[in-house]
Amino acid sequence: MKKLRLGFPKGSLQESTIELFKKAGIRINVSSRSYFPTCSDEEIEVMLVRSQEMAKYVQDGVFDAGLTGFDWICETNAKVKEVCELRYAKSGFRPVRWVLAVPEASKIKSVKDLQGKRIATELLNYTKKYFAKNKVKANIEFSWGATEAKAGKLVDAIVELTETGSSLRANHLRIVEEILTSTTRLIANNSSWKDSWKREKIENLAILLQGALNAEGMVGLKMNIPFKKLPVVEKILPALRKPTISNLSDGNWIALEVIIEENIVKKVIPALKRAGAEGIIEYPLNKIIY
Repeated sequence: MKKLRLGFPKGSLQESTIELFKKAGIRINVSSRSYFPTCSDEEIEVMLVRSQEMAKYVQDGVFDAGLTGFDWICETNAKVKEVCELRYAKSGFRPVRWVLAVPEASKIKSVKDLQGKRIATELLNYTKKYFAKNKVKANIEFSWGATEAKAGKLVDAIVELTETGSSLRANHLRIVEEILTSTTRLIANNSSWKDSWKREKIENLAILLQGALNAEGMVGLKMNIPFKKLPVVEKILPALRKPTISNLSDGNWIALEVIIEENIVKKVIPALKRAGAEGIIEYPLNKIIY
């Protein structure tokens, strides 16, 4: 049997990626003692690897495909095929940001003020490029962890990853500049992408994962309404597309189906009921394929 070797992100993205795959119809089961999860798709062979290392392993053909952040593709300068963007992170669906941060009391206002200063970061190569682009010479060193604690104590500034900025604020740090915005990417090895079977398998995976993300926060509604009430009901429904309408055996009634945002359902359903809709059914969605 042909196999697609897939690098799966270990660490902060692991649980959210497992949940995304589940919604896409692919179950990944991870043992606490193994780096080789089982996959419900027998044509996919999975191995856990940290996102920081993923792009290089995909570039070198250890994996046919993998999931990693755009930031780590930039950091490693890996030559890979970016198949699609998957906009999700460990705690939500907003992009993550790499920011230049300093202690709140620092007089530093921009990267220009860091000439000759010391900066700590895990995103070493990209940060060096950023400083070079801004023509600032500084001592940029790799941080092995606890980066936020170093600002103002061991170094003058840090370049750190944040989603909401809450951790930086909790450590009394102030964002000076945003240097990179990153989202998760499905990437492929260039040789694997030229293989017709592997390419189709990777493209299928992209379709399913994007479909699962498209369905996030959306639900479906079905209902029956009197035909004469259709104009009123259509004004109530903020449809993703025009609602699907089917005729019923009673010519005075129609069946209507629509996809809407879950957070407005509690307002829409009572309005639909008052407009004459009956048999209203709300159902969850796993995937929406555009």
